[in-house]
Formats: sequence, structure tokens, C-alpha cells
Amino acid sequence: MEISVDEQDLKLLLNDLIELYGYDFTDYSKASLVRRIKRLLTLDHFPSFAELRYRLKTDPDYLNRFVEEITVNVTEMFRDPDFYVALRQQVLPAIGSKPFIRIWHAGCSTGEEVYSMAILLHEAGLLHKSLLYATDLNPNVVERARQGIFPLAQMKDYSENYIAAGGKSDFSSYYTAQYNRVIFNEQLRTKMIFATHNLVSDSSFNEFQLILCRNVLIYFDKELQNKVFHLFDTSLDRLAYIALGSKETLKFSGLHGTYKQLGSNKIWRKEK
Repeated sequence: MEISVDEQDLKLLLNDLIELYGYDFTDYSKASLVRRIKRLLTLDHFPSFAELRYRLKTDPDYLNRFVEEITVNVTEMFRDPDFYVALRQQVLPAIGSKPFIRIWHAGCSTGEEVYSMAILLHEAGLLHKSLLYATDLNPNVVERARQGIFPLAQMKDYSENYIAAGGKSDFSSYYTAQYNRVIFNEQLRTKMIFATHNLVSDSSFNEFQLILCRNVLIYFDKELQNKVFHLFDTSLDRLAYIALGSKETLKFSGLHGTYKQLGSNKIWRKEK
């Protein structure tokens, strides 16, 4: 039998998370939060919502489990190959003239997009003067991203994505296979900085030529989306770029007038 989670239950739990741990999910999509909390109640066999709340209040270690389930970590290398073709053909040549390139992957999850970007930069001859900042709310996925280790079984699909994205080498040259997993080359990983960062409460920490935040904002309500867009705007150099997910847009945000979309791609250039 599914345990119900009403609006008052959700409010109490979100207040607990803020007061005890400083995690603020209050502006996340309520429907998405309820759906994922219900899933967690079933997965971990809680007899009631009150038991979940008590576990979170008394067991700080369980917080990691909760955050991992509530935040969405669905990603793959070279996801949406046409998007990477646009990056390769339109964005990298524009930012490549800079003396140094900083790119921020906000909500990096387990890091597949960060390694995809490093490969693009390498093939464009730009990796040597680039730094990729990869951040996520969830410290567990940040650590997995830092290691650069992925299942070998996924490499066939990733290789197909890479080829469709205009890949110029043998994809397997970028990693070493070890039993049922692969580790990506140190040359790529040395250009990456991994850290936890909360888009809701943390501030800007550098100036970037490109920010990628794909399929994260769809879980935020409109007010929180605008807050994050403002954070990105203050973090971007003039004529820099924002890249969003397939269902995300700047069109209805307060920034719409200062950014120009590149064709049909979910990439916008800062004009002012």
C-alpha cells in the first residue's frame, strides 16, 4: 500500500532539512519531490512518513541516501549528439580565442558530460588552456565523477553518441578498460575541478565563458529557475554562453532580452 505524502508532511520535512543540515529544497517542484519521496518510502520499506522523517532527523548518514534519491542523476556521454555538434562548431571556435577558458558544469551528476566536454576541447586543441569546474549538490556523485570510472557496458552506446557528435578519434583511445569498467585518461581529468555546490543557496565563484546546466532546472519552480539564471548571469563573461537541457529555456525568464539563442539549439549567447 502506497504511503500518502500531503502538503503539510512535505513542508515539515523540508523545514527539518533546512534547520538540521542546511539543504533547501523548498522551491523544487512539489510534484517531483512527492514522487521521489514516495519512491524512497517504498524502496527503504518505511512503514510511515513519520518514520522517514524520524530517520532523517536522527541519522545524518541517511541524509546522503535521501539526497541521492531526491536529486536526479540521469546522464550519459555525448547525450543529444546534435547539441555537441553545435558546441563543436559554434561555441568552441568563439571562446577558443580567449587566453584562458573556464567552463562550469552545474549539476554535473556522475560526470559523463564533463568528460565529453574535455574530449571536445582536446579535439579542438583547446584543452591545454581550459579548466572545467564540475559541481553538484550530491557529494557522492561528485566523488564518482572525480574518479572518472564508468561501466564498460556503457561504452558501446557512448561511442555511438561520440561518432554522431562528430568525434575525430577512436573513442576507446580516451580510456583504459579494466575488467568490467573503464577509467578515463589522466590527461582529461587533470583539467577538471570537482566540488559540491548548491544552486539554491551558494553564490558565484568565478567568471566563465560557458555554463552547462542540462536537465536540472526542470525540477525547479519558476521562481527558483529565475534565481539560478541570475546566478549564471553574474558568473558569465560578456559574449559567453549558457547551455540548457532539451525541455529548458531562457525564453520566459528575466534574462531573455540579454541573450540570443543559437538556432534551435538550447544554447544562448550573452549579448550585453
